[in-house]
Amino acid sequence: MYQLTDMQPVKLEEITFAELGMKESDIEELLRKNIDMICSDEESLLVVGQQVKNAKNGRSDLTAVDNEGNLVLVEIKRDKKDIEARSEAFEFQAIRYAASCATIKSTDELIQSVFSPYVQKHAEEFVKPDLSSSEIASRVLMDFFEKNKIVNFNETQRIILVASEFDEQTLSAVAWLNSNKVDISCYRIYPYKISENVFVDVKKILPVMEYDDFYVDISSPKSVSKDKKREITRRVLPKIDAMLEWGVVKAGDIVVAKDTDEEAILTKEGTVQTKEGVMSLQQWLKGVYGWSSVHTYGFAIKKENGKTLDDIREEYMLSDAYDMK
Repeated sequence: MYQLTDMQPVKLEEITFAELGMKESDIEELLRKNIDMICSDEESLLVVGQQVKNAKNGRSDLTAVDNEGNLVLVEIKRDKKDIEARSEAFEFQAIRYAASCATIKSTDELIQSVFSPYVQKHAEEFVKPDLSSSEIASRVLMDFFEKNKIVNFNETQRIILVASEFDEQTLSAVAWLNSNKVDISCYRIYPYKISENVFVDVKKILPVMEYDDFYVDISSPKSVSKDKKREITRRVLPKIDAMLEWGVVKAGDIVVAKDTDEEAILTKEGTVQTKEGVMSLQQWLKGVYGWSSVHTYGFAIKKENGKTLDDIREEYMLSDAYDMK
C-alpha cells in the first residue's frame, strides 16, 4: 500500500498489531467505538454487548443488533498466530456464541441480560440523568427498532470474524458455511505505519458474490428487469462522490436526518457542514442517533424533495441516463 504525497508514492510500512504493542482487547475497543469500520453504508448496527458470558463461561467479544432486528456476533483475533494457537477453531468458537444468542427470544431478555450491563459499563457514553441502566437500554433499543422499522427480533444470527490475517482452514470453513446459508463474514483489518502515523486498512474477505449475480437478462429498453434491480441491491453501490458527479445532489443541498429536525449542509467533497464542524455523513448520523453505525443512505434525506439518498441513487441507476454512462 502506498500513500500519495505531492504526487509521489510513499510506501507504507507493514507492521503487526503485536509490534505496535496492541492486544486483542485494544482491537476490540477500536471496533466497539467504530463498528462502522466493518459495516456497509447500507446497514445500521447498535452495539449492545461486550464480553458477554454464556452459561458455560464462554465470552463473546462484541454483540450488536442490526437493522433487521437480528443479533450480530463479532469475534476478534489479533493475527493468524492467535487463531492457530487456539485448540478451538476460530469459526467454531463464534458459532458456539451465536448458538447462545439464539436463545434470546425477546427484547426484554436482551436488555436485562446483555444491553443493561453494557450501558452500566459504559455509562459515560449514555448521558441520561435519573434513569437506570435498564431504562436507558430500553429507550435506546426501542428508538433503534422504531426508526429502522424493525418488526421481528432475532429470527436469525449473524457472525463477523475479524483478524489481521486468516489461516486457510478458517477461510475454507467460512466459505463452506456461507454456501450452506450461514451468515458469517471475514474482515481483514491490517495496520500500516509511516513515520509516527498508523493507518488501518479494512477489507471484507468473505462472503464473495457469485458472478451470475451480475448478469442482466435482455429486456425491453423501456422496462426495468428484476435482475437489474437485484444487481443494484447486491453489488457495491456508488457513494456520495458519484452522486455529486451525476448531479442528483449538489454542494449546498440541505440534508435532514430521518425522523428528526437535525440538518446539515452537503459540501462538494461529499462531507457535511454541521454545527459541530465538517464531518462525514456517517459521523454526523452516528452523533444524531447515538447508534454504533447508521445506514447512511437510508437515513439521510434531501430536504428539497424529501427523498432518501438511497431512493435518489436507485432512481438514477435505473434511469436511461445511467445506462448511457
